Amino acid sequence: QVQVVESGGGLVQPGGSLRLSCAASGFTFDEYAIGWFRQAPGKEREGVSCISSADGTTYYADSGKGRFTASRDNAKNTVTVHLKMNNLEPEDTAVYYCWADSRSPTNGASLGGSWGQGTQVTVSS
Repeated sequence: QVQVVESGGGLVQPGGSLRLSCAASGFTFDEYAIGWFRQAPGKEREGVSCISSADGTTYYADSGKGRFTASRDNAKNTVTVHLKMNNLEPEDTAVYYCWADSRSPTNGASLGGSWGQGTQVTVSS
């Protein structure tokens, strides 16, 4: 079973930076997808970025393009994805969640995943 542990987040002034980290383990094979999502009060959860092991590509939502950068560290049995967020705006205030999904190496199908507990990001002066 995939396990996800998030860290980072906090309070930052507009224009500031934060780094979130997501440590994921328990993948069935070496193929996975790890994504960051966020949910602001009164709004639906939306995607922020996603890294796929299949092609090594990182995808970003328009809201974070040019400001957010995702990177990953591979260690034995654990993949850690960092989300560096620069030039933060009050509109970025939300609970940020990490989703880690185990994928089939033959067809990329989802084999099941897990959500992290969420971490609060508040951008305010």
